[in-house]
Amino acid sequence: MLNQAMITRTEKIRQTPVWQQALAQSLQTVDELLDYIHLRRDQVAISRTACEQFSLKIPRGYADRMQVGNSHDPLLRQVLPTTDEDIQVQNYLMDPVGDQDAIVADGVLQKYHGRVLLLTTGACAVHCRYCFRRHFPYAEANAARADWSSAIRYLQANTDVHEVILSGGDPLTLSDERLSHLVGKLDKLPHISTLRIHTRLPVVLPERICDDLLSWLTHSRLHMVMVIHSNHSQEIDQGVAESLGRLKQAGITLLNQSVLLRGINDSSDELIALSHVLFRAGVLPYYLHCLDPVSGASHFDVDTEKALELIEEIQTRLPGYLVPRLVREVAGETAKTPVSSWKIPG
Repeated sequence: MLNQAMITRTEKIRQTPVWQQALAQSLQTVDELLDYIHLRRDQVAISRTACEQFSLKIPRGYADRMQVGNSHDPLLRQVLPTTDEDIQVQNYLMDPVGDQDAIVADGVLQKYHGRVLLLTTGACAVHCRYCFRRHFPYAEANAARADWSSAIRYLQANTDVHEVILSGGDPLTLSDERLSHLVGKLDKLPHISTLRIHTRLPVVLPERICDDLLSWLTHSRLHMVMVIHSNHSQEIDQGVAESLGRLKQAGITLLNQSVLLRGINDSSDELIALSHVLFRAGVLPYYLHCLDPVSGASHFDVDTEKALELIEEIQTRLPGYLVPRLVREVAGETAKTPVSSWKIPG
């Protein structure tokens, strides 16, 4: 018989989640990316300045959906730092939507009645070149600082807030342990009824939709809404659709917001294809955003007249529930501005 006193206790070895392993293996240089999709350096015009100001980062699974050897691939164009970013355009700003003026506590933004936004992290799984927060000083504004204390105090003092929006960066780059801890704090605030999560990870890193994530999403009293971000139907492959299906089966309300981007999705055929593929995956189109005028992204802009023409055309070809609302965010306004009411210069 074994002597129990001789048996040493071993600590449980915690394995790194699959999604974190995939994130750690992301492509992080232009040369890595071009080699991965078989493009020569002379086929693209890369900006060294843009790389230094806003580094490249792309999960390999997302790069796998790019067309090999195609320098105009719509997924590649969203993430490749080209010399177009060096063009300086008047009224393209570092803070195009007035985020810094809306900060009311550490990493807490309140622009609209009844809801606040928490900047949970500055980290993302992918660096989209049109990102409106690409210049944001996250080190100075992070809701996670001091165990979310400033954010929770603000919410405790403002009982007219009923919805909390997790943003960033991307909140799903945080561990499930940290997110579960935060949701536990929000659960204790009776006036908070809805948690909305804005994230690109289900699209660019579908491995993120794991059992641990689903556990804390489904064990809260809060109504859970997840707004994903897909701009092109090519982004939604089988793996993404299966992960979205898991969220849908768990009872999570799924919405999509896109950005209208020149040369990527500025055609009625592509916008219609995107709506169809999203709906098959259990996601309703929500917003189609006109580009936020952030410095370095002017080459993605689609003029307002064309945007209106596109939305009018897809309205004639899709049922209403598959037509996203065409909107623009205007700094200082109390709601998103429908572009149909936006004055077009004569």
